[in-house]
Formats: sequence, structure tokens, C-alpha cells
Amino acid sequence: MPESAGKRCLVALDTPSGPALYWVHLPAEATVAVALVQARDLAGSGPAAAAIDWEGAATGVWGERCDRSAVPRDGDRIELYRALTTDPRQRRRQRAVKARRGAKGPVR
Repeated sequence: MPESAGKRCLVALDTPSGPALYWVHLPAEATVAVALVQARDLAGSGPAAAAIDWEGAATGVWGERCDRSAVPRDGDRIELYRALTTDPRQRRRQRAVKARRGAKGPVR
């Protein structure tokens, strides 16, 4: 795709029913925010799309967090991150305690 024609980016997001990927065609100077607007249009108005925090969720490009004002390049993967419901470290500790109890009986 010639640079003057714009760019094509992949928008990845996590929905309650699983990951969703949307290819969007953007003007060359388009930002992450513009890409998210197009992806939201493609996602429609179903319950999966309604559960996504389109306005407030953190964003990134190829796993690196960025502002919505960032300008992605042609072929970039734009990601919309969901908020964590629990602290991953705390969940890991709970699993470890549960595993020890299951292997040895009660933890002392």
C-alpha cells in the first residue's frame, strides 16, 4: 500500500467471549484514537463490544503502552488493554498456598 494511500493496522482487544481482531484502514497521519473509533464501528453494538472500555482503557502498539495520540505505522498492531480484576501477584500466592495444601495437607 503506498504511503499516500494511508495505512492498515490491526486492532486487538479482549472481549468477554475471547480475543477480537479488526483490520482498519487509516489515513497516514491517523492516531491510535482514530483506529479505535474504526474498530468500535466494526465491532458493532453487541454485548461483547458493550463490555469494552473503549474510552478509558490503556492502549499500546506491539505490547508497548502508548497514548491515544500516538501515530502508528502501517502494519502495526494496536492493542486495547482491559483492566485487571485482581492483582496477579496475589492470585499467584493464592494458587501456591492452595497447591501446598493439596500436596501436603493443611498449611501450618
